[in-house]
Amino acid sequence: MNFLNRSVAFTLLLFSAWNMHAQTLDQIMERGQVHGNFQMDLQYYREDSTIGAQDVPEDVLMNGFMNVNYTNGNFSAGIRYESYLNTMLGFPTKYKGNGLGYKYASFTNEELTVTVGNYYEQFGNGLIFRTYEARGLGYDNAMEGIRINYKVAEGLYVKGIIGKQRYYFETGEGILRGFDGELIVNDFFGGSLAESKTRITLGGSFVSKYQPDVSNQYNLPENVGASAGRITLQRGKIRINSEYAQKINDPSADNGFIYKKGEAFFGEIAYSTKGFGLTLSGKAVDNMSFRSDRNAQLTDLLINYLPALTRQHTYNLLATLYPYATQPNGEVAFQGELVYKIPKKSLLGGKYGTGILLNYSTVYNIDSTALPATDTTLQGYTSNLFAIGEDKYYEEINVEITKKFSKSFKGIFTYSNLFFNQAVVQGKTPQDHPNIYANIGVIDLTWNINKKHAVRTEIQGLFTEQDKQDWGTLLIEYSYSPHWFIAVMDQYNFGNDKPKDRIHYYFASAGYVKGTNRIQVGYGRQRAGIFCVGGVCRNVPAANGVTVSITSSF
Repeated sequence: MNFLNRSVAFTLLLFSAWNMHAQTLDQIMERGQVHGNFQMDLQYYREDSTIGAQDVPEDVLMNGFMNVNYTNGNFSAGIRYESYLNTMLGFPTKYKGNGLGYKYASFTNEELTVTVGNYYEQFGNGLIFRTYEARGLGYDNAMEGIRINYKVAEGLYVKGIIGKQRYYFETGEGILRGFDGELIVNDFFGGSLAESKTRITLGGSFVSKYQPDVSNQYNLPENVGASAGRITLQRGKIRINSEYAQKINDPSADNGFIYKKGEAFFGEIAYSTKGFGLTLSGKAVDNMSFRSDRNAQLTDLLINYLPALTRQHTYNLLATLYPYATQPNGEVAFQGELVYKIPKKSLLGGKYGTGILLNYSTVYNIDSTALPATDTTLQGYTSNLFAIGEDKYYEEINVEITKKFSKSFKGIFTYSNLFFNQAVVQGKTPQDHPNIYANIGVIDLTWNINKKHAVRTEIQGLFTEQDKQDWGTLLIEYSYSPHWFIAVMDQYNFGNDKPKDRIHYYFASAGYVKGTNRIQVGYGRQRAGIFCVGGVCRNVPAANGVTVSITSSF
């Protein structure tokens, strides 16, 4: 029985088991609620030799899905039907055809919750286990198996998981087993602690993967375990969160099949009050690539999540030209962010006040020493998790000022000073791809002409002497509330030292919104680049053509 048939049979069995006494669909609907959402993205592709857009044999490619969820008291079940005919450029090509990408059933009986089928879960900060979906990346490492959540006592919670990870329309080879416990100290012990202004939460996790050893070259461990401990302290306006994780020897394609253990640390301290917020965070990672298949690559079958301590941008020159991708084999990163609202009616705040955001982030390699080829331990190298190396991977100083000039006119002004090691982050040759030093500026202005009409304009510029040199972007967006909007954009590589590569990437779009329905149609060019979410990235190829996007929910 193939995957689709098995999935359909599984889902029908769950629904029929729960509703065995129901005689009609109306009776089922009366006993619960059905809700969900739909999305379809379609593009007609045209060959464009100027930008390197390839010819697409199918002419039209499409990604689509629909979620359907049913809830009835303490019971819930659902499916997600997905269609890739064929998958759009830039997404993993192993998404192909139709099938059920997600299906689950869950019930709660007093303190126990059981989920069978697919589920997403995270232990702590995700250093040893996190499954999630990022549809814009084509990323989905959902578990398929069983999850149990249990409230042992007030303030003490445990959960256990077992299963395999999603691998497109199949599952990966490895089996995952794990558990996580969390103790809210104040609630568990009660008494005077329950009234304490200091809140303490402790947590611990363990995850093990199993994959048979079929190698003729290596003696590979079939069971690989990872453990983590964490603590969160909160008192008033201050919150401290830290976690340390360790993984035993896990030779894989990512680390060159060495037998060195992996380590990771994440720490964050945050202070917030009215009009002011400060967050300081740090991270150290050493040999912490963790997959349920040791031979998997790119974004396939990742068990854990190592966040990038860099600011997540939305403006295209900042977000798509030189975004940072986490280096799981080794990095030390720091980030600080300050948010301040200058009070209204002050000298600098003006009538409406002024918002200021300052962000600084930097990433280095870890200090390590390679072991000689004659070393019999197969450790690969020695290192100190908290020792900063000499090679800088990334650095950014970012300033954002938000200013409301009147009831109808406001602006966002952004400046970024950027260092980017493209040889390391993008895996390019250092000889041909030197480090990038760039200055980026963005002016984002919105004019609400009246209750129905609004115009927004973005003016962006990126200036560097490396790579393809200077870029500019102009965007004008007009919206007619509550239903219509149109936008035109041009991204221009005006500073390229090769005149033939001074290309305009134009794009125009229009859309209609009514209730939960949204339809958008666009036409133009898409620049080749990198698209990242939280340090996980995918390559986006150049493209030219018509795009259609439809979303709805019920």
